[in-house]
Amino acid sequence: MAGLSFIKPGTNFNFIGNRRIAFAASALAILVGVASLVAHGGPKYGIDFAGGITVQMRADSGLDTAAFTSALEAEGLKGVVVQRMGMEGDHEYLVRLSEQEGLTTEAVRGHVQAAMAAQAPDTAYEIQRQEMVGPKVGADLRESALEAMFYAVLLIAIYISGRFEARWMAAGIMAAGLATGVYALDLVDVPVSLLTVAALVITLALCWRLKLNYALGAVVALIHDVLVTVGVFSLLGKEFDLTIIAALLTIIGYSLNDTIIVFDRIRENLGGRKRKDFKEIINTSINQTLSRTLLTSGTTLLVVAALFFFGGSVIHDFALALLIGIGVGTYSSIFVASPILLGFGPSALAGGKDAETDEEDREPAAAQRA
Repeated sequence: MAGLSFIKPGTNFNFIGNRRIAFAASALAILVGVASLVAHGGPKYGIDFAGGITVQMRADSGLDTAAFTSALEAEGLKGVVVQRMGMEGDHEYLVRLSEQEGLTTEAVRGHVQAAMAAQAPDTAYEIQRQEMVGPKVGADLRESALEAMFYAVLLIAIYISGRFEARWMAAGIMAAGLATGVYALDLVDVPVSLLTVAALVITLALCWRLKLNYALGAVVALIHDVLVTVGVFSLLGKEFDLTIIAALLTIIGYSLNDTIIVFDRIRENLGGRKRKDFKEIINTSINQTLSRTLLTSGTTLLVVAALFFFGGSVIHDFALALLIGIGVGTYSSIFVASPILLGFGPSALAGGKDAETDEEDREPAAAQRA
């Protein structure tokens, strides 16, 4: 591992000392994102969630996507988005249309034909695929996406509790308490979006009450990463579809990996500490894992950046979500998850090792006095 390090041993950046500035920056970013969501009336849903029709077509020569979009809008179609697919010479396009009353796939085919006749009459083309997503299916997909993200966070909280604190029983009690709360809310027919938010609040409250400290820090960091990414997408006016949900789940897993690395080093240093300040232990642990964290995140960001710039328009938003999320996830592992542990003190995290360490420190002193 020493050969992979590019940060000098003994480097001691004062991350914990700057935690209040980091907390303020995170709070500001989340507030701006939430304000944007409120101003826009919620996320801007794509066809997967809002319903609509997608048409994949191939032409013999290139099309002007902006002009083709205008031609389709002139046909009375709404929410038209035309994206180039594949390589430059493939001349493949993906046309996405919002849900409209009475609009069928056959009608869309006729509108596409009319738009092509008006925009590129000498260009031969073929429609390779047509798909329609109804509003009911879109609503079901939204609910499933929210549930997937929530259960991912819940399972992570259970894993962290068992992995770092060996408190599987407490983790089971948390899961049972959460299931009871969600069941009670479901009985009064709470909307899925509010139910998911309530379930996350219950999860955080149970982690706090049961003193599942590592789990609480990890869950707060994951919620932070998702909220910041969603907020940036709202500010940029980007659509949310199934690919973005896949990106958010990937971000949750990646951010957790960074957090676990730091938490593991904190636990190791707590076990062998000799009357060191708890704040110093956390700061030292972050510095010790900093090289590995930056190398892992940096190489991943290079790959995602290549996807963003050269992957084409179809994968553009997915890569953008990963770029934002991985960067924010690395930040939260250092400035959000780890500083939260300061609020509990070393005895709450070391599993009783403080008393053992103090006893070991007292024995040499007693022998010296004797």
